[in-house]
Amino acid sequence: MAGPSRRTLARRLESIADFSDPAADLEQYLTPAELAAHICHLAGLHDDLERPVVDLGTGTGMLAIAASLAGADRVAGIDVDAGALDLARRNERTVLDDYSGDGRALEWLRGDVTRHPFSTTDATVVSNPPFGAQRGNRHADRDFLETAGEIAAVSYTIHNEGSQEFVESYAADAGGDVTHAFRAEFPLAKRFEFHTEAEETLEAEVFRIEWE
Repeated sequence: MAGPSRRTLARRLESIADFSDPAADLEQYLTPAELAAHICHLAGLHDDLERPVVDLGTGTGMLAIAASLAGADRVAGIDVDAGALDLARRNERTVLDDYSGDGRALEWLRGDVTRHPFSTTDATVVSNPPFGAQRGNRHADRDFLETAGEIAAVSYTIHNEGSQEFVESYAADAGGDVTHAFRAEFPLAKRFEFHTEAEETLEAEVFRIEWE
């Protein structure tokens, strides 16, 4: 059965609440609803939601909830921050209440993606990893790609502009193949003291990788 349209997904996801007190060191930003809808709609078109879905660094739960709405039967969101998981659970109740009786399972796990509890090698990973903008987080997205390569048959990850050469090189070295790459706007409201603008828009890049 076909999942909801991309527009319908985005409209449902707009009710997801953002962090009230985000942690700068974890680069906690709300994944835009339109972008989450685009990724999960694309995953549905490629039958990637037929597999178990894992959202690495789930944060508000945006991508995990989007995957569930788009038709995934089994979804797990993992995050190192207990407060983020509490927020994800609240967002699940807000957005997925109407779907509580259809047999779908959404699980929230506390853990570090670099020391994950997953034993599968056939998952679909969705992830908006840290862009590495904060000191100490440089190349943080590499750790997320490494875990994706360990547990996934296919992954969808969001990266900072200019990451294509790095992502394609890493994937090739790890036995993966970038099948899709596209640009996306990532609007950010002022949320930390070091932000100088009320709102800015980052250019992001999204990659679909098939892993051996």
